[in-house]
Amino acid sequence: MTTTTTDMTKTAAGGPGRTPAPPERPAPRTPAPASGRVSVAVYAEDLILQTGVVQQLRPRPEIELIPQEEADSAQVSLVVVDVVNEAAVQLLHRLQRNTSTRTGLVVGYFEAGALQTLIEYGVAAVLRRGEADQDRLVHLVTAIAKGEGVLPGDLLGKLLDHVSSLHRTVLDPRGLSLSTLTTREAEMIRLVSEGYGTAEIAQKTSYSERTVKNVLHEVATRLDLRNRAHAVGYAMRHGLI
Repeated sequence: MTTTTTDMTKTAAGGPGRTPAPPERPAPRTPAPASGRVSVAVYAEDLILQTGVVQQLRPRPEIELIPQEEADSAQVSLVVVDVVNEAAVQLLHRLQRNTSTRTGLVVGYFEAGALQTLIEYGVAAVLRRGEADQDRLVHLVTAIAKGEGVLPGDLLGKLLDHVSSLHRTVLDPRGLSLSTLTTREAEMIRLVSEGYGTAEIAQKTSYSERTVKNVLHEVATRLDLRNRAHAVGYAMRHGLI
């Protein structure tokens, strides 16, 4: 089994006072793994963190650890750091440009302001290092490979608060939403779903009939929808109304 990982110090300098850890020497490649295994590249800011995570993942049959020279082909990039510092942000930025991999983070201390950074750089899952036993690491990696997100409960709460704040301070004053529909568009389609015609929608929303027609036509054109019934079905399927 291949046991090699990628050293973070190859791509970004560690924090102040850190001595760059030498990359782990690649072991001889073995035959291609059985299907269903998740290929993982580990990026750590020092050799101790790197070795600890590698030793946890190495015995598990679900995992294939990718050698340094093939790290960009991994399904999952696992970044292991003490804190989300500038070096970690630079690495996350680089990994975000690689569309063939999804990124997870194992972190010792999570500062409140780091959540926005993780959202911006596409981190799919977070695990605190103090909770990173073998089973949780494997769960994190396999969840990422399936396209799922994993967050500690308190970070999920902060994320929901962040989204709520975004709605209140940025989107709502502009009549926008996080969905593909504006607040006005969603309201008009909701009224269509309840059986109201153009004139009735205009009366209920205080817009002219022409504006109602234009708004519904814009939605249909933008989302490539055939008619009002199709628009209602689309909105309901995607939880927009």
